[in-house]
Amino acid sequence: MTPPQRRRRHPQEQPPPEPVTEGGAAEGEGKQPERLYILAGAADGGERAPIDLVTLIVTSADPPPAATPEQSALLRLCQAPLSVAEISAYLSLPFSVVTMLITDLLAAELVQARAPIVRQAEVPDRSLLEAVMHGLQKL
Repeated sequence: MTPPQRRRRHPQEQPPPEPVTEGGAAEGEGKQPERLYILAGAADGGERAPIDLVTLIVTSADPPPAATPEQSALLRLCQAPLSVAEISAYLSLPFSVVTMLITDLLAAELVQARAPIVRQAEVPDRSLLEAVMHGLQKL
């Protein structure tokens, strides 16, 4: 029986680069910064709520009819508490844009923000620790 022969791969020709449009970006290229600016809206003074990636957001009301599609999606998504990082990933939007959307929703009292719950580890009883220490010393 003869071993299988390897076939040599021939390099494929690269397709020509896509033409550049008037806006300076090739068609079909990533998100446009203008769209993200429109989503975030013209902020009044640029004031943001103190939100970080692990802040939990939960909906406190149904989406109003005047809500933007992104705000409605965020409100539907946050029926159960979600971190801002998860919201950003699910909506495929940058953290800064999600922060601005959440700031607007907090001002309208449609969502609530809270810090994540950190569970403190219970400290073992001192008498138990002493018993273990004495047992180890006897070994």
